Amino acid sequence: FLSVTEDLVRRRAEHNNCEIFSLEEISLHQQEIEKLEYLDKWCRDLKILYLQNNLIPKIENVGKLKKLEYLNVALNNIERIENLEGCEELKKLDLTANFIGELSSIESLKYNIHLKELFLVGNPCTEFEGYRQFVVATLHQLKCLDSKEIERSERIKALQNYPEVKQKIREQEQAYLIKRTKEKEEAQRRMQERKDKKQKQMESKLGCDSPDSLQNKEKHQAEGNREQEMWGTVEDDEEDRRFWEEPTPYTPESRLETHRYIEEKRRAKDNIR
Repeated sequence: FLSVTEDLVRRRAEHNNCEIFSLEEISLHQQEIEKLEYLDKWCRDLKILYLQNNLIPKIENVGKLKKLEYLNVALNNIERIENLEGCEELKKLDLTANFIGELSSIESLKYNIHLKELFLVGNPCTEFEGYRQFVVATLHQLKCLDSKEIERSERIKALQNYPEVKQKIREQEQAYLIKRTKEKEEAQRRMQERKDKKQKQMESKLGCDSPDSLQNKEKHQAEGNREQEMWGTVEDDEEDRRFWEEPTPYTPESRLETHRYIEEKRRAKDNIR
């Protein structure tokens, strides 16, 4: 997996003479990052951190960024809100279009007393009945949720129905987590299938040649090369078509699988070149 590297951070810190320790703002969006680490050691003074459109599955290693005011992790693979208690100055948190189904994990944001704006639009939890009331009643410090201001009257109403809404949210959450377990198992099965298929293809290419046919192959190597290349392309096209046409649910696993597939194809092309 791809992690945050010092080299990447330095390149992205050119506006700060590539000096990373005093960095106050950094943009690491669209870097195919799959693990969030080191930033809390290297850039203690960060106030603004852009990490949108990566493949990050978990919020971690940002808890020591005590000066962080704005964190943008939109369009990632995050499933729960956690490890932000130490971000004492956090005012704005953007989690748009992730996979948060564990809505009760927003309770950890109670400690971020300066948090004014929260974006959860495009997450499965926003489909839950009572979603907005639950967030509004849980996070008293919030002024704005999903770009919509929270009126005083809305908060009073949400607090009145809090126990019932909380119960409803818990039930929907449980149902969602059961669904996610099935999705993970299904993704695991699909990956295993692809692995086995690849293995079989490799074996049939390497293992099915008798000594005679090997001699034959050497003889016709030159003319056969072009033909082989053509068949390789046909096979690739067929695999491509199957991959893109196979119906799969939109999950963190399918996002990752798609990314890995594209990477694999790109590497294979580079090798041919």
